[in-house]
Amino acid sequence: MKLLKLRLNNFKGIRSFELDANGKSVNIYGDNATGKTTLADAFMWLLFDKDSQNRKDFQIKTLGADGRVLHGLDHEVEAVLAISNGKEITLKKIFREKWTKKRGSATAEFTGHTVDYFIDGVPVQKKEFDAKIAEIADEQIFRLLTDPKYFNEVLHWSDRRQLLLEVCGDVSDEEVIASNKDLEALKNILGNRTIEQHRKVIQARKSEINRELEKIPVRIDETERGLPKIDDITNPKELPNDIVKLREELRKKQEELAQVRAGGQVANLTKQLREVEGRLIEEKNRIAGELTEKVDTKRQEIWVIENIISKVKAEIDHCELKARSTKVEIENLEKKMEKLRADWHKINEQQFEFEQSETCPTCGQALPAEQLETAREKALAEFNLQKAEKLEAISHDGKELAARKTDLETQLEEIFQERDQLTTKLPELEQKKATLQDELQVLQESLKQIEPSPTYIDLQKQHEELEEKIRKVHADTSAAVAEIQKEINNIMADIASLEQAAARVEARENGLKRIEELKTEERRLAEEYEKLEKQTFLTEEFIRTKVRLLEDRINSKFKLARFKLFEVQVNGAVVERCDTTFSGVPYSNLNNGARINIGLDIINTLAEHFGFAPVVFIDNAESVTDILPTNGQQIRLIVSEKDKKLRVEVL
Repeated sequence: MKLLKLRLNNFKGIRSFELDANGKSVNIYGDNATGKTTLADAFMWLLFDKDSQNRKDFQIKTLGADGRVLHGLDHEVEAVLAISNGKEITLKKIFREKWTKKRGSATAEFTGHTVDYFIDGVPVQKKEFDAKIAEIADEQIFRLLTDPKYFNEVLHWSDRRQLLLEVCGDVSDEEVIASNKDLEALKNILGNRTIEQHRKVIQARKSEINRELEKIPVRIDETERGLPKIDDITNPKELPNDIVKLREELRKKQEELAQVRAGGQVANLTKQLREVEGRLIEEKNRIAGELTEKVDTKRQEIWVIENIISKVKAEIDHCELKARSTKVEIENLEKKMEKLRADWHKINEQQFEFEQSETCPTCGQALPAEQLETAREKALAEFNLQKAEKLEAISHDGKELAARKTDLETQLEEIFQERDQLTTKLPELEQKKATLQDELQVLQESLKQIEPSPTYIDLQKQHEELEEKIRKVHADTSAAVAEIQKEINNIMADIASLEQAAARVEARENGLKRIEELKTEERRLAEEYEKLEKQTFLTEEFIRTKVRLLEDRINSKFKLARFKLFEVQVNGAVVERCDTTFSGVPYSNLNNGARINIGLDIINTLAEHFGFAPVVFIDNAESVTDILPTNGQQIRLIVSEKDKKLRVEVL
């Protein structure tokens, strides 16, 4: 793309200026504040509504000597561009003030701004204008290729880095591994993961191992402090055998006790006692079952009467509703009848009125008297007929309403009779319900304290007699039972003591086993951590190798600029970055001339990549003794103290 012409009118202090570059590079000389940078601002504003510093909010208007805005001026920028295949396009924007005269006011007031857009002299909307600019070039790409400082001073380092990788191409993992034989082991280690993914896996696993390793000494210490002491146990290994022997001895003593207790008479009496107890339970359940059945029956009777009461109440409510509805209908009929009576009297009181012109409307002569009388009689007959028909219709409607009212009054009386009958029936039903509830209360109280039947009393007596017989038999064997029970208790105490000792031995063995397991786990984790450290070194070596390959590839694309895309930290970690250097000096430490040439070098490479070389604006070009050539046209803005007005030199 070439800039053929650029014209400014009242733009940022430049009242009128036209640059006729004709697609060639030019030097523009001017003292400070003569408007050199304004040319770049105007060109960028024309295309993207921003100045050369990428600011959208900047002062476009021309200011007076007092620093105030000069109102009433149109601020205009126009450019003629050669875009492709020699095709030319003219773009123009006019920034105007908007003055509005309000109703009732003699003077107009400033109410804002408008912007007019033109393509090849044809007025267009902003949307169409922006679409045309987008066809020519993307704004980001355009700024990259137009401003030598944009790449290094406006773009974020991550965006610079991404752009370089896009332009020069990344280095694949396979290429990196193939370039360094020490990295061959990574092929089997990585699997389907990328280096970055595997580094995250390694870091996560190392963190997890560190957490586990921190916990293990604490767990070992807790386990050691929880180990039971067994110094008082003389022979721990024989404890299981000693417990088995005591259990066998206990079994024999328990059989001996059972034989003493289970004499033949005691067993028989105990059997009879259990049979009587079973019959007692059956009798009690029978009595309770009969009472429960009566309670359920009584509840059913109450439920039936409650349903009847609810139905009667609902019917009473229905009668009340019908009565109210009927009354309302009767009242409405009475109102209608009253209105009919009033209408009847009103019509009945109407008098015949007749007005007839005595002159013929056609010829203007007086009409005969007999003709006038005939017309009057005909009108009177018609009046009387209509009046009679209306009175007859009202009388007919009144009779129908009266008949309907009589029917409704009869219905209302029947409704009241039905309501009264139901109302009279309700207290009887309520009383019946109360009686049933009292009967239910009595039955429920009976359930709480069941009255024993004669059969139950007889069985209780048999139960007491059998218990007395069993007590007498036991009295004869109580001494022998007591002695055997004492021996059994001693054996059980010895077993409990040995089992507690065995439990302490087992707990100590389990604790020691757990300690050994924790130590084994600690050694395993340490070995795994060491392997991960080796893998970490390999991945870092991979990144260092990739750094060299990638930086060499990218730097080979540029004549002057060099890029540092990674930084190796003290701990060996590699951090991404994107620093521009020239002869080893960081961009931030370069003088202005070197920065400009570095920027032009970058523009050349980017222009080749994007296949687009627009005009390049070089501000402060006087600081560069040997400006690097570019594929795109150069507009060099040069500070010249002697040039108090802009002076153009076409190269």
